[in-house]
Amino acid sequence: MPLERYKTPNIASQTEFVVNRSRFIGRCFPVADEQEALARLEEVRKLHYDATHNCWAYNLRGGVMRFSDDGEPGGTAGMPIMDTLIRSNTQDALIVVTRYFGGILLGSGGLVRAYSRSASDALNASGSCDMVPASMVCFTIDYTRYGALEGFVRSNSVVKETEFLENVRFSCLVEKEKTDDFIKEIIERTDGRAKPVISGEEYLRK
Repeated sequence: MPLERYKTPNIASQTEFVVNRSRFIGRCFPVADEQEALARLEEVRKLHYDATHNCWAYNLRGGVMRFSDDGEPGGTAGMPIMDTLIRSNTQDALIVVTRYFGGILLGSGGLVRAYSRSASDALNASGSCDMVPASMVCFTIDYTRYGALEGFVRSNSVVKETEFLENVRFSCLVEKEKTDDFIKEIIERTDGRAKPVISGEEYLRK
């Protein structure tokens, strides 16, 4: 399956507001996998063991999506949290919204608005970065061309490894949409002596 661009939270965050005496505490976490998401969720549950509800959703790269209303009326909590992640194209993320009931019913519409706001506030507070599909481009040049080429390579890619052996071997990540132009430029700048190859794909964090 080809890699696709997405966003992911930069840092864990916490936000809070009150609606009709109900307290909503939103938290957003960057998570690497489902195990970490569940561990973070358990931490929040233990911290707010006395809360009326701990509603949550996580969206992971690869299509793993889970959410829970945790006792709120169906579709009023977990799904609005998940919608926040989906609409923003955010993956590898967990959002938990804790509610302390204040004695006044909010109704279905009020609950959807409150959980959506809490999720959005927490996500915005975490900041985000783009995960960009990139190609691993490898090529070898002789030492006489290294000085002239190094600046271009480092300005237009993320160099993962440079090996100084009989010749100089670069392994660098290039944004996928820029890979063809990058390879063409390397070939032209070395008069065809360099033979760049794509050895794989991975994400570049920007």
